[in-house]
Amino acid sequence: MDKANVDVEKTNFVHWPERISYAASDFACNLSFGLISNFLMYFYTDAFGISAAVVGTLFLVARLVDAVDGPFWGIMIDHTHTRWGKSRPYWLWFSIPYAIFCVLTFTTPNISVQGKIVWAYITYIGVDVLYSSVNIPITSVLPNLTPNPNERVTLSTIRQFFGTAGGTIISVVALPLVQALGHGDQRKGFFLTTLIMAILSAIILLNTFANTRERVQTKNSQKALPIKTSLKALKHNWPWAVIIFINFIYWLGMQTRNQVAVYFFKYNMHAAWLTSIMLGLQLAALLTVAITPWASKRFGKRNTMLTGMLVAILGQLLMAIGAKTLNVWVIVAANIVVNLGTGLVSGLIAVMLADSVDYGEWKNGVRAEGIVTSFSSFSAKFGMGIGGAITGWILNAGGYVANHAQTASSLNAITANYVWVPIIGFALSAIALIFYKVDSFEGQMQSDLRKKHLRENAEDNK
Repeated sequence: MDKANVDVEKTNFVHWPERISYAASDFACNLSFGLISNFLMYFYTDAFGISAAVVGTLFLVARLVDAVDGPFWGIMIDHTHTRWGKSRPYWLWFSIPYAIFCVLTFTTPNISVQGKIVWAYITYIGVDVLYSSVNIPITSVLPNLTPNPNERVTLSTIRQFFGTAGGTIISVVALPLVQALGHGDQRKGFFLTTLIMAILSAIILLNTFANTRERVQTKNSQKALPIKTSLKALKHNWPWAVIIFINFIYWLGMQTRNQVAVYFFKYNMHAAWLTSIMLGLQLAALLTVAITPWASKRFGKRNTMLTGMLVAILGQLLMAIGAKTLNVWVIVAANIVVNLGTGLVSGLIAVMLADSVDYGEWKNGVRAEGIVTSFSSFSAKFGMGIGGAITGWILNAGGYVANHAQTASSLNAITANYVWVPIIGFALSAIALIFYKVDSFEGQMQSDLRKKHLRENAEDNK
């Protein structure tokens, strides 16, 4: 490697305080939005008094809104040019509004059933839109933190480590906190639990704003990009298309699995207290998250992620046995295997999206971090929303009735959501990965881009 490239990588090295501040953003998002993704359907059906079918439709309608709000935030980022950068300001501007809507989503006014449905639509869609405003910048800022591919994997791995920790913590403590703070009143318990998590999340996101820096400066990053120009970054951007599809179908499966867990252990296992323990087994993912930088460097990002998908499928097949026999230890083992697999997946999605930003610039001459990465949040939330809708519809079709003994058909509906829908999501993701080819030419792409950025910066300084 020539001296200029070595100097670029040294100059753009991200030190540990900033790494931690960046990673903490995902911890904050998972801490607060984890309540929504894992427990909101249960809250709506078993505490707020809305039917599963209505909730499923709400989740689908929210996804239609995402078709607009995800790209909207991406375009806004591409049009943003401040002294703080392009992505960072959104944590400053929207952390507190997002926290407020988190609390409103779990607020239960004493109104009619129709009023509750309207309230649910307004607050859920509101928090969903605002989540994008603070979550999309986590991915869009990554290509601008450093141009070094290995450093990006490190940053994304640390981010995923923190994100998994945040998701695990809320999964473990949520229901016990609801019980303790509400003294048996689930409505009060969910409200107070959300209030605590929302305040913590806002503080952490503001810290991320204060302690990160956008270093990769190009002609595009110095000015607002017209929408038409931004969209050129997507032209023939096949790596982007593959990762966006994977992000959609992977999170569809994960959402059905996570949000129906409380139903599975409450009604199928007759041991609701197991929910926190089983969701807490997400900690197993930290083991594989930790080896992701080594594995991706040794075997390539695609092969590492593909291995994770196959391991997750194996775990879900083991889960099918556990669900059939209602054997707790088989279910424990299955959860551990699934989480070991997903640990190799989640962190690499952001890295491979950052690579698609580079690919768009390399092939089309346009670097549009906002529009390219905004589809990450859109596709993930769209997948989670469709997964939520599928869950609600399957439960309704099975005859689910909240807080009652369930029929055989409703128990089968719960099992279908917990076992089989995730398998389909993981399998389709694995097939899509076959078409991801960036690893084979990444070195040449990064070399060409480094030379391009040095040349452009030299021209700007004349």
